[in-house]
Amino acid sequence: MRRRGLARGTLGAWLLALVVASALLGPELVPHDPLEPDYRARFAAPSAEHWLGTDGLGRDVFARALAGGRVSLVITGAATLLALTVGLIAGLAAAGVRGAVDLVLTRAFDALLAFPGFLLVLLLVAVLGGGVWQTVAALGVAGSPLYFRLTRGFARQELQRDYVTAGIALGAGRARLLFRYALPNFAGALAVQAASTAATFLLVEASLSYLGLGVPLPTPSWGNVLQDARAFLTRQPWAALGPGLVLASAALAFQFVADGVRDRLDRRS
Repeated sequence: MRRRGLARGTLGAWLLALVVASALLGPELVPHDPLEPDYRARFAAPSAEHWLGTDGLGRDVFARALAGGRVSLVITGAATLLALTVGLIAGLAAAGVRGAVDLVLTRAFDALLAFPGFLLVLLLVAVLGGGVWQTVAALGVAGSPLYFRLTRGFARQELQRDYVTAGIALGAGRARLLFRYALPNFAGALAVQAASTAATFLLVEASLSYLGLGVPLPTPSWGNVLQDARAFLTRQPWAALGPGLVLASAALAFQFVADGVRDRLDRRS
């Protein structure tokens, strides 16, 4: 089982690297401007010039899928990093200081957990407005309670170990005990969760853009590229098939990476 999980992790890493490289090298792979309409080439079928055809404005669908990948992946990575950072710092503070700080932080993050995840994201987007960095902020805030609870629980457990008692006897400060000794012991678990969170955020961001609440047009993202293709699904299904497969591949790659990291760090295996 462990060998199978490591194989999935390797496959996921290669698949994710392929998706990221394709998004970054989009202008080199496809010479067409993803934002420039060409009304003479509206609804063109897949061909050597337009690999996935064109949309209702004559824009190359493949170029828009690659450009949308850059936006979607940036949002996913930034939101995952924000959720991890906020939850990690708050969780370490709650576990290290305890008392009133622990109580206030725990109640604050419990209040966020009272909302269903996607509903909280919708609420934050409605307050902050649509846009790339507004979406990052909404996803990051909505995802931070999970990392707070994980960090707080792991840190409190580690602070009860014998090496912490020895460190205190040698004069080590609480911050050093938390960041230098406790954090490395559960950083792997946070890394596994981060990879899984990235897969979720990728799909949530696509859902927001599909609904018109995320990245505003004309900036392409996988969600609004799929939204553009929805109106002409029976006429040109390939316009939705390409971006949909890329989105699914990226989400699957993140999950495979999470499985691989988990199995590599599992000492019981």
